[in-house]
Amino acid sequence: MNLKELAGLLGLSQTTVSRALNGYPEVSEATRTRVQRLAQAHNYSPNARAKGLATGRAHAIGHVIPISGSHEMVNPVFGDFISGVGEVYAREGYDLMMSVVPSDDELPAYRDMRARSSVDGVVLHAPMMDEPRIALMRELGLPFIVHGRASNEAKPYAWLDVNNKSAFLRASDFLLDLGHHRIALINGDESKDFAHRRREGYLEALAARGLTPEPALMRSSEMTEVFGYQSARDMLAGANPPSAFLAASMITAIGIRRAIEDAGLRMGRDISVVTFDDDLSYLKNGSDVPIFTACRSSVRSAGVQLAEMLLRQIADPSAPPETRLLEVELIAGRSTGPARV
Repeated sequence: MNLKELAGLLGLSQTTVSRALNGYPEVSEATRTRVQRLAQAHNYSPNARAKGLATGRAHAIGHVIPISGSHEMVNPVFGDFISGVGEVYAREGYDLMMSVVPSDDELPAYRDMRARSSVDGVVLHAPMMDEPRIALMRELGLPFIVHGRASNEAKPYAWLDVNNKSAFLRASDFLLDLGHHRIALINGDESKDFAHRRREGYLEALAARGLTPEPALMRSSEMTEVFGYQSARDMLAGANPPSAFLAASMITAIGIRRAIEDAGLRMGRDISVVTFDDDLSYLKNGSDVPIFTACRSSVRSAGVQLAEMLLRQIADPSAPPETRLLEVELIAGRSTGPARV
């Protein structure tokens, strides 16, 4: 059924029907309800291009995914986040436009989206401490929100982030309270803001106990199982190995566990491990009793909240930038125990 046929059934003009379906305020609530019910009964949905012309909006949100030698963006955490934002987009009648480009073409991709008016707003992923994309968004006049924060950005902008520093401060304190003094940090890529904040939390906890951090017990890179395994294997083979590990990801922690077992040790008895758990839908941290002691925060829920914040900004561009800081929950699992003498 097309717009003309639907208008004929309702005895209304095509303009009135279109305005009712697109939420124009001059249409009465009674008329809007009648139009929506009949449209639903006949499985009618407005043509996307026509709707865009009528409202001046693309009804799409842009996500640019840079591809390089690293696969940092393409991982299970990103998949759960996309599920969260996608749920909101679908509910509110927006499409998700994902553009996969070489790393060097990321900034031009945003310019292209703006030039073609193909999106109403964008989500910026994995911000660095000095984040050039924020200035670009202001230049382009595109509504945007950052999944994370950029420490060195002074002007206000919309963001949603986990309190990464607090999370790793609490996790480090948990291990220190168990008597662990040689705690290794297996962190994410510290050019990214989230990993920098996690390192700060770890260092602050050590300093508060009068402990000097050891560079040999700190590594940072892409959060893969292999990176976790190789880092833990090397440290455990050293002359003065750590008694505990603090991992930036469940994926990394699985590699650390493999290295512990290969060394003939048992996780939770001989070596303790605390990790960050994004509460992934297809990589659960055990069932009744968690496998890993973890700082837990659902990345899918973060996606839902972030998408709602961005759509509110698009609906009211004059509103001040919205920000939200999510706290984590520290969950005790089977991977930690008192330090052994």
